[in-house]
Amino acid sequence: MPVQLTLRINLVFFFIILFSSVVIAEETFLSLKKDKVNVRYGPSFESPIKFVYKKINLPIKQIDKKENFRRIIDIKNNSGWIHVSQLKKNNSVITLKDKILFKKPSNFSKPLAKIKKGRVLVVQKCDGIWCKIKTQKFKGWVKVDNLWGRTN
Repeated sequence: MPVQLTLRINLVFFFIILFSSVVIAEETFLSLKKDKVNVRYGPSFESPIKFVYKKINLPIKQIDKKENFRRIIDIKNNSGWIHVSQLKKNNSVITLKDKILFKKPSNFSKPLAKIKKGRVLVVQKCDGIWCKIKTQKFKGWVKVDNLWGRTN
């Protein structure tokens, strides 16, 4: 194989690996800071509003960033741009299936409530396969499986 062709192939692989690691590094979960957040078509205040979220603590996934705007995607694959002032470090998850809320992090603990699929839960802390959460009038522990919005 000619040296030039080998060099080109190596260069292509280098850029593929570099680009894929940059994309992966950009993806992180965040939460909405306010109960009304504008999502825009582009990364500027001049860009028109695409839709408005009306749910504080809603978890979203950041997939790109440009200056002070973050491109996000939500659990229903809606996407757009949000200003960083409307976002905070992730503190919430959404249940992908019905779950049981327990008093302590154990299947043998007292069940407190049934958490319906799609419910936003505010995470207080996680410990292994359990997260301590609160939702409206309940506080307790749920297993981390089937939760959307957690990075680890």
